[in-house]
Amino acid sequence: MPGTIEPELVAAGAVAPALMHRSTSILLGLGGATVAVFGLAAIAGIAAPILLALVLTICAHPVRRGLERRGVPRGLATGSVVATVFVVLAAFVAALGLALGQFAALLPQFASQISDIGASIATWLASIGFGSAQVQAVESSFDPSNLVPLVSGLFGSITNVTVALVIVLTMLILMAADAGYLPTLLSQLRPSRPTLVAALTDFASSVRRYMVATTLLGIAQGVLNALALVLLGVPGAFLWGLLSFLCSFIPNVGYFIAIIPPTVFAFLVGGWALALPVIVIYAIINAVVQSIVQPRVVGNAVALSQSLTFASVLFWAIVLGAIGAILAIPLTLLIRTILVDADPAASWWRPLIGDLDETRTLMKSEDARNKALRKAGRAASKDVKRNSSAG
Repeated sequence: MPGTIEPELVAAGAVAPALMHRSTSILLGLGGATVAVFGLAAIAGIAAPILLALVLTICAHPVRRGLERRGVPRGLATGSVVATVFVVLAAFVAALGLALGQFAALLPQFASQISDIGASIATWLASIGFGSAQVQAVESSFDPSNLVPLVSGLFGSITNVTVALVIVLTMLILMAADAGYLPTLLSQLRPSRPTLVAALTDFASSVRRYMVATTLLGIAQGVLNALALVLLGVPGAFLWGLLSFLCSFIPNVGYFIAIIPPTVFAFLVGGWALALPVIVIYAIINAVVQSIVQPRVVGNAVALSQSLTFASVLFWAIVLGAIGAILAIPLTLLIRTILVDADPAASWWRPLIGDLDETRTLMKSEDARNKALRKAGRAASKDVKRNSSAG
């Protein structure tokens, strides 16, 4: 029937170019993203401090605006916020140096025990068929003389840390100064780009709520863990408390990183009788803080699925190193803001990547409906049995 075939051919001819255009756009987008990621990883030493300064500026911006509303001159308010943030960073770097010094002083006390553990693991690996090169590599990793450089290397050399601090301080000053124009710029942009302005405002609010809440809860978690370790007599309590604080910024993965060192040293001091209480106390504190308190405080500020959160930690850690792992959530929220929130046509992606408020409401409605149907089915079945027995 020519009359029916021709419209189908026309439709097929119209659809095919659209599908090809869509596939080409996806491939070009993936290729561009890959190049951008490799480029970002190549300049991680510069990009990571700049992104850290951006997050710190976002977190400190309300303080600056509060000082201005109280009549403090704009320049003085900007300088006060920058000085406060820099003092906090300097205190953190000093605490980190103190912790690394404590770690270096702690290792010689347990050098022989750590070496014995490495030898035992190497013997077991050799017994199950691992090659001598792999066994020697594992055994050498337990050499106490190699552990301090390994831990220090995670944060970079003194030169790298100094350069990063200079970049962060400089960017804090410049970003804080530029932030004075931000309210006016957003008001100027809102009539023509209302969705973009709303997305940027929500991004800043979400990052601020997440970082402030995580920082305060991380301090509480680190203090509680350190006090518990002191009471149990585990060496290096300050070091492990600081590690717990840092790892509180790393979702899903951070808890396991934070619990391993104190458990190992507890085992070296008192065996499983001391290691097991450390595991239990860490698990209880982490469960209360991370699973009960933090979700109530942060709310829907993050709105990322658990699988995406875990993948983002791994991704940003590879691209930007330790700072990337700590800033994984804010950086992922930034990508979501640019690609999804700022584009009304892409808003349907939000439930797929973790914004499940509406989905949970629908699930509750479906569960209630299914429960009512099951209840009605049981009632109908009872009526049928009652009628059949009566007959």
